[in-house]
Amino acid sequence: MVFISFLLFTAFVGVVTYFKTKDSNLSTSEGYFLGGRSLTGGVIAGSLLLTNLSAVNFVGMSAQAYSANMSVMGWEVGSGITLVLVALFLIPRYLKQGISTIPEFIESRFGRGAKNLITFLYMFGFIANTLPIVL
Repeated sequence: MVFISFLLFTAFVGVVTYFKTKDSNLSTSEGYFLGGRSLTGGVIAGSLLLTNLSAVNFVGMSAQAYSANMSVMGWEVGSGITLVLVALFLIPRYLKQGISTIPEFIESRFGRGAKNLITFLYMFGFIANTLPIVL
């Protein structure tokens, strides 16, 4: 019964998403990353929050808090303040310049070589630091 409910709900979400986005142009970076600039503040805030949640939060931090103490969760509490500051001060500046990703910002300031270097370093850091913790 649970599996059937899951399938029906997934189909419902798929159908609603299709009809809401069938006329959207998602072939450009603006349409893909920014939803054609039609997103409301609540949707953007929810996206920031849910992007920040992962298996690290639910499994890794809970296990570490159990074995040591709750101080590991201080990092996540502090990140909420940082996300609010970024949303208030940096995002309007980026949107005004038409920048939708951090590599685009790096490229506009320092050139394509710096963008490629930062992208490589970020991906290497993610693979070396985050994936082992999650797995």
